Amino acid sequence: MEKNNYYKGLTDKELIKRKDLLKGVVIGFGIVFLIGFAILIYLFATKGLKEIPMGALIPFFAMPLTFIPILINLNLLLKEIKTRNL
Repeated sequence: MEKNNYYKGLTDKELIKRKDLLKGVVIGFGIVFLIGFAILIYLFATKGLKEIPMGALIPFFAMPLTFIPILINLNLLLKEIKTRNL
């Protein structure tokens, strides 16, 4: 069964605009992830593992689950741009 590619129906201008948007989102999520990681390291260093509630760690470990679909969409978009030689 062939997968439908949403990006085949877009114009060249829309593809470039979507690529720029997704790259910005990936950069933003990457910065937030690094800041969260730095805060987590700081909390471990100052308070120790036993003082940090496990509920505080859930958003940090859930971040990659939101990051992966964005990367998949960006890869599909880049493949479509490459097939159109843009």
